[in-house]
Amino acid sequence: MLGDGSGGGSDTTAPTAPAGLRATGTSSSTVSLAWNPSTDNVGVTGYVVFRNGVQVATPTGTTYTVGSLAASTSYTFTVRAEDAAGNESAASDSLTATTRSSGGGTPASINGRLKVCGVQLCNQYGKPIQLRGMSSHGLQWYSQCLTSGSLDALAGDWNADVLRISLYVQEGGYETDPRAFTDRVHQLIEMATARGMYALVDWHQLTPGDPNHNLSRAKTFFTEIAQRHRGKTNLLYDIANEPNGVSWSRIKSYAEQLIPVIRAQDPATPILIGTHGWGSLGISDGRDETDIVNNPVQATNIMYTFHFYAASHGQEYLDALHRASDRLPVFVTEFGTQEATGDGPNNFTRTQQYLDLMAAKKISWVNWNFSDDERSGAVFKAGTCDNNGPWTGTTSLKPAGVWIRDRIRTPDSFPTS
Repeated sequence: MLGDGSGGGSDTTAPTAPAGLRATGTSSSTVSLAWNPSTDNVGVTGYVVFRNGVQVATPTGTTYTVGSLAASTSYTFTVRAEDAAGNESAASDSLTATTRSSGGGTPASINGRLKVCGVQLCNQYGKPIQLRGMSSHGLQWYSQCLTSGSLDALAGDWNADVLRISLYVQEGGYETDPRAFTDRVHQLIEMATARGMYALVDWHQLTPGDPNHNLSRAKTFFTEIAQRHRGKTNLLYDIANEPNGVSWSRIKSYAEQLIPVIRAQDPATPILIGTHGWGSLGISDGRDETDIVNNPVQATNIMYTFHFYAASHGQEYLDALHRASDRLPVFVTEFGTQEATGDGPNNFTRTQQYLDLMAAKKISWVNWNFSDDERSGAVFKAGTCDNNGPWTGTTSLKPAGVWIRDRIRTPDSFPTS
């Protein structure tokens, strides 16, 4: 149990029982749980999760993924709250959840923990792979688009490999309520995990463009994320979304200060680093990838990110991606089929040229964005998220959504030998 009675003095008041216990996702071997916070006269210090009456975990937050379960099996769960004095609440209402059948495996179960090998992203067998998936929009605006139903569809109907969790830092994001936004990221990591997808945690700094402005915040955030989830094998950390108006040397300095902080908690998860010129390898600043090639970040198991919007970014950007990916490990963590605003007409022909290049070179990619924003780049029609779907099929999708879903759904090739 979490408490031992040493810190509470005469406190004998137990916390309230956790309410709203629910399953946020299942796989063949996991059940992800969430519940509402308990209250206490002094303060709740943690929770105790029980599976079939046996204690299995003591998380400090209000989510947890129970692992090592048998496929196609029903389990009963309860949760209790504890305070610093060791007072334990009554049990929550019980929840019965059934794991999925074993099937053929998920992207995360097949590939396991990823690592950078040379200029490519490799799976647990040391084989280069390509991940394909979707990015959320800003959690402060479109969190309602990320539900059990929508993520079930992303994993099961779209066949996505990866969910990019887009955490804006400014613009009404993380800095306004670090605790609430960090907890939401924890929850979404668990939801992606339960569905067998990779979770790409995106520190979406944008304005101001110098990532050093948020270095202290990034250290706090990634320390907690890495400490809690370091045992998972389905994570990627993206530490600077789109640096802009700043030199490559400033970005490199930021990365070399933040990476050791993350590595102190999680030595193995790949770390992605945003490039200058809004993630363009410097092209949008009139420079190019040689800044990075000649002055790389001094760290291992890292990749550099590239962003493009096909209706705005033509042959010069495509050529830069082609050149850079021969010399640097590159992950396309954001792209759209439309203009750089995420709006306007789609250029599917140019986008297909990018996709063909990325397929040939096994460059992983994530499309912007899995929301119902009014812009053409949001995959869902306006009102879909507030109406809670429908999430599967194409009836709720804009043209860009129909097009990108078709390309994510094509079979993956994940070599294991």
